Amino acid sequence: MPLGEETSFSALFETYHRSILGYILRRTGNVEDSADLAADTFHKAWVHIHRWSYRGVPVKVWLYRIASNEVNQYFRRRNRRLRLFGEPAGSDSPVARDWIAEDLSSLEEEMRQHVQFLRVLEALKGLPVKYQEVIALRYFEGKDNKEISAILGKREGTVKSLISRGVEKLKEKIYGDQGLRRTAEADEQAQCTSA
Repeated sequence: MPLGEETSFSALFETYHRSILGYILRRTGNVEDSADLAADTFHKAWVHIHRWSYRGVPVKVWLYRIASNEVNQYFRRRNRRLRLFGEPAGSDSPVARDWIAEDLSSLEEEMRQHVQFLRVLEALKGLPVKYQEVIALRYFEGKDNKEISAILGKREGTVKSLISRGVEKLKEKIYGDQGLRRTAEADEQAQCTSA
């Protein structure tokens, strides 16, 4: 690849790395795996950049599409591994790579500050992938239905329907069997504060 193309790809990496890493981290909830998946995303983009040409789909949409595919493959591999071997010891320990430590630590700190977000993320991981994708792109990445449609290769009406059904299923997961428990916890906290 000529030097000019390397420089262009470097600029592309600098522009989109943080947002792609953030998207993957919000989908997986695992810092170490997210770093690997982001690296895989940009590696695939590097290898296949010569195939990309502007056909009404911006390069960032192409990168999000690659990232979505990487995350989906990650969950498929992970589910197969869990069925075979169970949860590996220490699989949630976040180990940051030196070359992206700054991005990872700031994103990790963001996640720690938002306990509610972590609960939602855990519930989101329990939904089918088709709902995970649209909810993550809409609410975590701030994409509109048209962009999501382009990223996932689905019709806008389908995206709108998936978002609506996905949000309902997410609410059921979060509040369904915990609704009564949450009310009891809130009552206990109120009593403790007033005492």
